Amino acid sequence: MSREISPGLKILWIWTIGTAAIMVTNVVRTRLTDMEQPTNNDQQQQQQSSLTTTDSILVDPTPESDEGFVKEVKA
Repeated sequence: MSREISPGLKILWIWTIGTAAIMVTNVVRTRLTDMEQPTNNDQQQQQQSSLTTTDSILVDPTPESDEGFVKEVKA
């Protein structure tokens, strides 16, 4: 006895499996982005802190005394 599946039932199964695959993909993508957010926030905070320390070093005002500098005295 041969058991044949109708074309409509085949299409329905393909539709169901495809929809399930799309839903699983969306859930996995959402979970991955949720897991990456804390690491991205940490990296952004480190970059911002390094930028502020670099800015404070680059915009250092001129020293008030000449201590530490070598002056050339011409006689």
